[in-house]
Amino acid sequence: MIHKEQLIALLPLMVLAATIVIVMLSIAVRRHHGFNATLTVIGLNAALAAVIYVSQTLPPVSVTPLLVVDPFALFYMGLLLVTTLACTTLSHAYMEGYKGNREELYLLLALAVMGAMVLACSRHLAALFIGLELMSIPVYGMVAYTFRSGRTLEAGIKYIVLSATASAMLVFGMALVYAIGGTLSFSGLAYTYLGPEATHPVLLLGTALMLAGIAFKLSLAPFHAWTPDVYEGAPAPVGAFLATASKAAVFVAVVRLFYESGALAPTDANLLRDVLAVLAGISIIVGNLLAVAQSNIKRLLAYSSIAHFGYLLVVLVSPGARIDAIGVYLITYVVTTLGAFGVVSLMSSPFNGHDADQLHNYRGLFWRRPYLTAVMTGMMLSLAGIPVTAGFIGKFYVVDVGVRADLWVLLGLLVIGSAIGLYYYLRVMITMYLPAPGMARYDAPLDWSERAGGVMVLGVTVLMFALGMYPQPFIDLIGKAMPTILN
Repeated sequence: MIHKEQLIALLPLMVLAATIVIVMLSIAVRRHHGFNATLTVIGLNAALAAVIYVSQTLPPVSVTPLLVVDPFALFYMGLLLVTTLACTTLSHAYMEGYKGNREELYLLLALAVMGAMVLACSRHLAALFIGLELMSIPVYGMVAYTFRSGRTLEAGIKYIVLSATASAMLVFGMALVYAIGGTLSFSGLAYTYLGPEATHPVLLLGTALMLAGIAFKLSLAPFHAWTPDVYEGAPAPVGAFLATASKAAVFVAVVRLFYESGALAPTDANLLRDVLAVLAGISIIVGNLLAVAQSNIKRLLAYSSIAHFGYLLVVLVSPGARIDAIGVYLITYVVTTLGAFGVVSLMSSPFNGHDADQLHNYRGLFWRRPYLTAVMTGMMLSLAGIPVTAGFIGKFYVVDVGVRADLWVLLGLLVIGSAIGLYYYLRVMITMYLPAPGMARYDAPLDWSERAGGVMVLGVTVLMFALGMYPQPFIDLIGKAMPTILN
């Protein structure tokens, strides 16, 4: 029986579900781009208000064996909703020039974030799989939404085929783990991973298949091949959602899975920890090296994201992984990547058949749109981990955790990767300040900043510098968002 507290705990999900139904009915009654985008924004804000209300009124609540609503879940549900709000705002400006049906994109965004929120609350492998598919299936349509572009359609087909394969591997791995452990709950798996069956070949195979499926969703090397092609082909606001909300939701679910199951317990010989450490090292090197040769900004950001999740794995594999350090790095990564993709979206708005994603599109941008140049410069500096930016705080936490855990090899790779990253981030910045041959110098029109998308990008920039210069309030908030293990 569902109790009152459980219904209140589910309020953010119920508000978002109601929003999805209302937007669907609104599209069926009358197509109006601005109206349906506004409805979606109102619903996402209402769900965010519900998250705040639940966080202030309820203790951690278990909702069936599948979900738990605790400070950890509520914090990341809020982060996911804010990120989706930003992507929705960018989508409105971007889709103004699209000649086909535009309204369904907002419906797909709302459905995808619903799945992401389920992932943040999941405490059971069944809930993890349901949330993952509820998030992934709408993204298939979002990636190929502007299908009249051959590149976009190609990206959608690649993503659906490879993602379906990864999902099959994940669910087969879950079945093998269940065959040995007899349970799918995260906390119940602790008896499996910490008991006498921990080295059973079937359990190891199942864990390996699950890890491969998760590594695909996080685009960790060597499961990363889809990432640059999909990011390049997807509409810029969809690329922003993929790089931020989608990946953050999966990583949050993985953190709770490993935290509750004890799969990464600091034992003398933990094979899973060693495999994750190898994945971290490969992701850092491969992501940074392949980004160096890119002349497409979306592909560059795709390879950059591979490297950044390699940095995050350094924290995850450290004995007694610090949840606060993971939270700090995730929020700095999401804010910074959202700002970078936001500039690409605004440069590509309204949609005219292709995105402004080539590096030469940004040559001399300072002389045309100085404010967008300032935003992109800040985001590149933050991705590089330069002091006074959010990225510096995130990398500082990773290095601190690595030093305490004596992960010197991974820290060495982090330093090398960061040095390589500095090169291609600086290349983007320098390009924006180089005037094109024969180009007259003129200031940018200010009408872009009056759009909601421009205001949002400026707000993200302010938040990024606030995180870099005065991070303590955010650190305190993240410190309170710890996973809760409930029976």
